[in-house]
Amino acid sequence: MVILDTDHLTVIQRQNEPVYSHLRLRLRQAASDEVGTTIVNIEEQMRGWLAAIRHSRRLEQEIVAYRQLHMLFVFFSNVPILDFDELAAVQFSKLRRGRVRLGTMDLKIAAIALSQGVLLLSRNLTDFRKVPELWVEDWTSPGT
Repeated sequence: MVILDTDHLTVIQRQNEPVYSHLRLRLRQAASDEVGTTIVNIEEQMRGWLAAIRHSRRLEQEIVAYRQLHMLFVFFSNVPILDFDELAAVQFSKLRRGRVRLGTMDLKIAAIALSQGVLLLSRNLTDFRKVPELWVEDWTSPGT
């Protein structure tokens, strides 16, 4: 299985970034692998749209933000989602004890990937490569 970090999810959802076609091609080439994400990535995206709703100054902005939140639910209705479960919590605790310097959300995403033995796709290689034994790649760049 391949899991998408929030940055790769955003590339797919917006489809207007120049890197979208490259990512889409790589994902099609890996079609034998199931492509999913984590509940933590969904939380990150939901928090973003909820903040946009909360900070809207005009009804028009609020309508757009609610529409985007709705689209988020539609998008994820067909995406396998890996949970932050007991196995991931054990990995998370090990990473914390090992003093891996990474934000809490990214540490949880890494813990889920490690607990499931899956490839994490992220543009944030600098940070995620600090995690021992984590399999992480960036499929948005040509030549990767």
